[in-house]
Amino acid sequence: MKAKHLLNLVGDRLHTLPLLVLYLTDGCNSRCVTCDIWRSPRRDMSPELVDELVASCKPLNVRWVLLSGGEAMQHPEWPTIARRLRAEGAYVMLLTNGLLLRKQAAETAASVDEVIVSLDGGTPETYRAIRGVDGFNLILEGIQAVRALGLPVSTRTTVQRANFHELPQIVEAAQTAGVNRVSFLTVDVSSATAFGPRFSVDPSLTLTPAGQDPRITALTTDDVTAFARVLDEMETRFSAQFASGLISESPDKLRRMLDYFSALNGEGAFPRPRCNAPHISVVVEVDGTLRPCYFLPDIGKLNGLSLREVLNSPAAQALRQAYRTGQRPECERCVCPLYKGPRALLRM
Repeated sequence: MKAKHLLNLVGDRLHTLPLLVLYLTDGCNSRCVTCDIWRSPRRDMSPELVDELVASCKPLNVRWVLLSGGEAMQHPEWPTIARRLRAEGAYVMLLTNGLLLRKQAAETAASVDEVIVSLDGGTPETYRAIRGVDGFNLILEGIQAVRALGLPVSTRTTVQRANFHELPQIVEAAQTAGVNRVSFLTVDVSSATAFGPRFSVDPSLTLTPAGQDPRITALTTDDVTAFARVLDEMETRFSAQFASGLISESPDKLRRMLDYFSALNGEGAFPRPRCNAPHISVVVEVDGTLRPCYFLPDIGKLNGLSLREVLNSPAAQALRQAYRTGQRPECERCVCPLYKGPRALLRM
């Protein structure tokens, strides 16, 4: 079955689905400046849709499932859903803001294989400014609680103007809490479809605010210069953490963030991402709408069709061909590329 994954890479039809991302709910208990999903009325994924997706796991040879949202832990049945997916042979990861982690530590450890916690500040003040809630110490306590139960935990930081200077403090806070891995990615200010209807975008990708302008979260030219100094300091100060893999990205990969923010300021080209996410994964939203990844437009809705049918609809295959041949402008500015080559797929 492992070799069957490779068939995905030789055309635009999916034969297997290595990674399934589920938006269990679009409710959220954070109020992030980079996301508007919390402004919408809350909806939870229905039991019927959950049943359909669970039943699709083995036929599509799903290996990984990422539970997301909104805040996945706000779905009242999320632990049961997680355990059902594990029973189908999937490695289940929970992507969470961590606010409910301490309270539900035992249930989390019994339900998933790994937790990924959003950690967007190195101090309570910065965390509150970005996430809109006073949760910095609470999520660190939650991380410690699930680590004490033996569950692997990674942190993911969205690097933006308000927190780039705190990356060393974020590493230290995460390390003190006992995490297994620390990871960073740049803030997205280009996609109008990811993380709620944040703003409209014209054909040239010029941003038009709808409420708060997300561009305020991007680094200015002066910030980029200061950020370069932060990264230089990190390479020296955390040499052991880079070498051990505690920090997921290499120093060189982190410096690609400088190129991204410089390009946003009109100074140079965007770093070319290596990505084949639409050929190895799909995002299923709370109502059954499918996206090939977080940032590309939807490819259809289940609505009585099987997951395999929508994955291989004409629209889905056309979109895969378009991104693969460089025809999707969203991909140029992608902040979260996912790539799995033949060796990685065979190892799954």
